[in-house]
Amino acid sequence: MLDHLLDYSPPISDLTGYTRLEDAQPMDILSAQDATEKWLAQVGAPTADTTEIDTAAALAQQAFAAVTTAAPDAKQRQALVQLKTPPAVRHLVGMLTAYDWAFVEQAKELRGYAVSQILEETKHPDAKVRLKALEMLGKVTEIALFTNRVEVKSAEMTNVELDQKIKDKLNRFMGVLDAKVVDVAETNASTDELI
Repeated sequence: MLDHLLDYSPPISDLTGYTRLEDAQPMDILSAQDATEKWLAQVGAPTADTTEIDTAAALAQQAFAAVTTAAPDAKQRQALVQLKTPPAVRHLVGMLTAYDWAFVEQAKELRGYAVSQILEETKHPDAKVRLKALEMLGKVTEIALFTNRVEVKSAEMTNVELDQKIKDKLNRFMGVLDAKVVDVAETNASTDELI
């Protein structure tokens, strides 16, 4: 009944679109592992037991430490490759998500603290300090009182026009005039006639 599978030799597919593990970025590896974990859950793969979950948590913590520090890419890849079970990948993704949110919340708190301190300095008795605090407060994004605007204009020019414009600018700053190119042989001939 399944004899056709004994002689089955699938065609070798070309490997375009695939990245070798050694060349992959750590975040690409983690994304692939996360997608695989979600696919396994979708197709109803059996869940892990408690021992596997404990091992997965330890491996996820090691991978988290490698990914969130300035570890070399090779070390990060090695730590991520150790995550072989869906619970380990799930645990690491959860840790990284919580880490990202904590970082964002901490940045918001620090920003709020800095703005409130600047606001306090606007009541300082020294006029210089008050003026500087008001200037800094005006530069806060939500207020944007002193924003620098840069306007970029693009003009199409030919090479000749561009060359002439550069020469004009150089002449204006250096007081140099275009020199006439004279052949050395002509110069020698004209000086011989004078002698």
